[in-house]
Amino acid sequence: MATWTSRGLRGSVLEDMINVTNQRYREKKLALIQKIPTPITPVRFDKDTSHITLAYFGQKSTVDYIGVVQGIPVCFDAKECAVDTFPLQNIHEHQVDFMGDYEEQGGVSFFLIYFSHRQECYYLRYSELLLYWNRMKQGGQKNFKYRELNPDYFVSPEGGVSVHYLSVLEKDLEERQKG
Repeated sequence: MATWTSRGLRGSVLEDMINVTNQRYREKKLALIQKIPTPITPVRFDKDTSHITLAYFGQKSTVDYIGVVQGIPVCFDAKECAVDTFPLQNIHEHQVDFMGDYEEQGGVSFFLIYFSHRQECYYLRYSELLLYWNRMKQGGQKNFKYRELNPDYFVSPEGGVSVHYLSVLEKDLEERQKG
Protein backbone atom coordinates (compact mmCIF):
# COMPACT_ATOMS: atom_id res chain seq x y z
CA MET A 1 0.00 0.00 0.00
CA ALA A 2 1.48 3.35 -1.02
CA THR A 3 1.82 6.23 1.43
CA TRP A 4 1.08 9.87 0.76
CA THR A 5 2.92 12.43 2.88
CA SER A 6 3.38 15.30 0.45
CA ARG A 7 1.23 18.14 -0.76
CA GLY A 8 2.92 17.63 -4.16
CA LEU A 9 0.37 15.05 -5.28
CA ARG A 10 -2.55 17.42 -4.87
CA GLY A 11 -2.50 18.82 -8.38
CA SER A 12 -0.53 19.47 -11.50
CA VAL A 13 -0.30 22.00 -14.27
CA LEU A 14 -1.94 19.60 -16.71
CA GLU A 15 -4.76 18.64 -14.36
CA ASP A 16 -5.47 22.31 -13.66
CA MET A 17 -5.65 23.01 -17.41
CA ILE A 18 -7.91 19.99 -17.97
CA ASN A 19 -10.20 20.99 -15.10
CA VAL A 20 -10.68 24.45 -16.61
CA THR A 21 -11.24 22.90 -20.04
CA ASN A 22 -13.82 20.46 -18.65
CA GLN A 23 -15.67 23.30 -16.94
CA ARG A 24 -15.83 25.20 -20.25
CA TYR A 25 -17.03 22.07 -22.06
CA ARG A 26 -19.76 21.64 -19.46
CA GLU A 27 -20.83 25.30 -19.69
CA LYS A 28 -21.07 24.96 -23.48
CA LYS A 29 -22.90 21.61 -23.11
CA LEU A 30 -20.23 19.85 -25.17
CA ALA A 31 -19.23 17.28 -22.56
CA LEU A 32 -19.67 16.24 -18.96
CA ILE A 33 -16.34 15.01 -17.60
CA GLN A 34 -15.63 14.38 -13.92
CA LYS A 35 -12.27 14.24 -12.14
CA ILE A 36 -12.12 10.97 -10.21
CA PRO A 37 -10.50 11.48 -6.80
CA THR A 38 -7.83 9.02 -5.74
CA PRO A 39 -9.22 7.04 -2.79
CA ILE A 40 -7.13 7.58 0.36
CA THR A 41 -7.38 6.56 3.99
CA PRO A 42 -6.29 9.44 6.27
CA VAL A 43 -4.00 8.45 9.15
CA ARG A 44 -2.68 11.70 10.62
CA PHE A 45 -3.97 15.29 10.63
CA ASP A 46 -2.36 18.63 11.40
CA LYS A 47 -4.39 19.82 14.41
CA ASP A 48 -3.93 23.50 13.58
CA THR A 49 -5.03 23.39 9.94
CA SER A 50 -7.08 20.15 9.81
CA HIS A 51 -5.00 19.10 6.77
CA ILE A 52 -4.20 15.45 6.22
CA THR A 53 -0.46 14.96 6.79
CA LEU A 54 -0.28 11.17 6.38
CA ALA A 55 -2.54 8.89 4.38
CA TYR A 56 -2.54 5.58 2.56
CA PHE A 57 -3.89 5.01 -0.91
CA GLY A 58 -6.82 2.73 -0.15
CA GLN A 59 -7.02 1.04 -3.54
CA LYS A 60 -5.58 1.29 -7.01
CA SER A 61 -7.08 4.16 -8.93
CA THR A 62 -8.08 3.54 -12.51
CA VAL A 63 -8.14 6.81 -14.47
CA ASP A 64 -8.16 10.50 -13.63
CA TYR A 65 -11.26 11.45 -15.63
CA ILE A 66 -14.45 9.79 -16.79
CA GLY A 67 -17.57 11.09 -18.47
CA VAL A 68 -19.51 11.49 -21.66
CA VAL A 69 -18.99 13.57 -24.80
CA GLN A 70 -22.13 13.98 -26.92
CA GLY A 71 -23.31 10.51 -25.92
CA ILE A 72 -19.89 8.83 -26.20
CA PRO A 73 -18.43 7.45 -22.95
CA VAL A 74 -14.81 8.50 -22.43
CA CYS A 75 -12.17 7.88 -19.81
CA PHE A 76 -8.65 9.24 -19.70
CA ASP A 77 -5.66 9.79 -17.54
CA ALA A 78 -3.36 12.81 -17.38
CA LYS A 79 0.43 12.48 -17.21
CA GLU A 80 3.22 15.02 -17.27
CA CYS A 81 6.70 14.54 -18.64
CA ALA A 82 9.63 16.98 -18.39
CA VAL A 83 11.77 15.34 -21.12
CA ASP A 84 11.29 13.87 -24.62
CA THR A 85 11.21 10.27 -23.35
CA PHE A 86 8.08 9.08 -21.56
CA PRO A 87 8.72 6.12 -19.20
CA LEU A 88 5.97 3.51 -19.39
CA GLN A 89 6.47 2.82 -15.68
CA ASN A 90 4.32 5.96 -15.21
CA ILE A 91 1.39 3.96 -16.54
CA HIS A 92 0.18 1.07 -14.41
CA GLU A 93 -0.99 -2.28 -15.68
CA HIS A 94 -4.33 -1.97 -13.87
CA GLN A 95 -4.92 1.29 -15.79
CA VAL A 96 -4.21 -0.41 -19.11
CA ASP A 97 -6.53 -3.27 -18.14
CA PHE A 98 -9.32 -0.89 -17.10
CA MET A 99 -8.99 1.11 -20.31
CA GLY A 100 -9.10 -2.09 -22.35
CA ASP A 101 -12.28 -3.19 -20.56
CA TYR A 102 -13.73 0.29 -21.10
CA GLU A 103 -13.02 0.11 -24.83
CA GLU A 104 -14.60 -3.36 -25.02
CA GLN A 105 -17.79 -1.81 -23.61
CA GLY A 106 -17.87 0.77 -26.41
CA GLY A 107 -16.08 3.61 -24.59
CA VAL A 108 -13.08 5.63 -25.73
CA SER A 109 -9.91 5.55 -23.61
CA PHE A 110 -6.85 7.76 -23.95
CA PHE A 111 -4.06 9.56 -22.12
CA LEU A 112 -3.28 13.26 -22.25
CA ILE A 113 0.48 13.59 -21.90
CA TYR A 114 1.88 17.03 -21.27
CA PHE A 115 5.50 17.55 -22.31
CA SER A 116 6.04 20.40 -19.89
CA HIS A 117 9.44 21.48 -21.24
CA ARG A 118 7.84 21.94 -24.67
CA GLN A 119 4.47 23.13 -23.35
CA GLU A 120 2.81 20.63 -25.66
CA CYS A 121 0.06 18.16 -24.92
CA TYR A 122 -0.37 14.84 -26.74
CA TYR A 123 -3.54 12.75 -27.07
CA LEU A 124 -2.27 9.17 -26.73
CA ARG A 125 -4.91 6.84 -28.14
CA TYR A 126 -5.40 3.55 -26.31
CA SER A 127 -4.46 1.66 -29.50
CA GLU A 128 -1.20 3.61 -29.74
CA LEU A 129 -0.45 3.01 -26.07
CA LEU A 130 -0.84 -0.73 -26.69
CA LEU A 131 1.86 -0.62 -29.36
CA TYR A 132 4.36 0.83 -26.89
CA TRP A 133 3.06 -1.32 -24.02
CA ASN A 134 3.32 -4.58 -25.98
CA ARG A 135 6.78 -3.62 -27.24
CA MET A 136 7.85 -3.22 -23.61
CA LYS A 137 6.22 -6.52 -22.58
CA GLN A 138 8.15 -8.28 -25.36
CA GLY A 139 11.47 -7.02 -23.97
CA GLY A 140 11.73 -3.82 -26.00
CA GLN A 141 11.99 -0.20 -24.92
CA LYS A 142 10.39 0.66 -21.59
CA ASN A 143 9.46 4.09 -22.92
CA PHE A 144 8.41 5.94 -26.00
CA LYS A 145 10.00 9.00 -27.46
CA TYR A 146 8.46 12.30 -28.49
CA ARG A 147 9.69 11.78 -32.06
CA GLU A 148 7.65 8.54 -32.33
CA LEU A 149 4.36 10.36 -31.77
CA ASN A 150 1.86 11.09 -34.52
CA PRO A 151 1.90 14.87 -35.20
CA ASP A 152 -1.86 14.76 -35.91
CA TYR A 153 -2.61 13.97 -32.26
CA PHE A 154 -1.06 16.95 -30.54
CA VAL A 155 -3.67 19.03 -28.75
CA SER A 156 -3.80 22.72 -29.66
CA PRO A 157 -5.24 25.50 -27.53
CA GLU A 158 -8.49 26.60 -29.12
CA GLY A 159 -11.79 28.22 -28.29
CA GLY A 160 -10.55 29.74 -25.05
CA VAL A 161 -9.22 26.48 -23.57
CA SER A 162 -5.60 25.41 -23.33
CA VAL A 163 -6.22 21.66 -23.72
CA HIS A 164 -8.92 21.40 -26.40
CA TYR A 165 -8.87 17.62 -26.55
CA LEU A 166 -12.34 17.32 -28.11
CA SER A 167 -10.98 18.25 -31.54
CA VAL A 168 -8.43 15.43 -31.32
CA LEU A 169 -11.04 13.04 -29.89
CA GLU A 170 -13.09 13.77 -33.02
CA LYS A 171 -10.10 12.80 -35.17
CA ASP A 172 -9.71 9.60 -33.12
CA LEU A 173 -13.38 8.73 -33.65
CA GLU A 174 -13.09 9.33 -37.41
CA GLU A 175 -10.07 7.02 -37.57
CA ARG A 176 -11.96 4.33 -35.65
CA GLN A 177 -14.85 4.53 -38.13
CA LYS A 178 -12.46 4.10 -41.06
CA GLY A 179 -10.81 1.31 -39.07
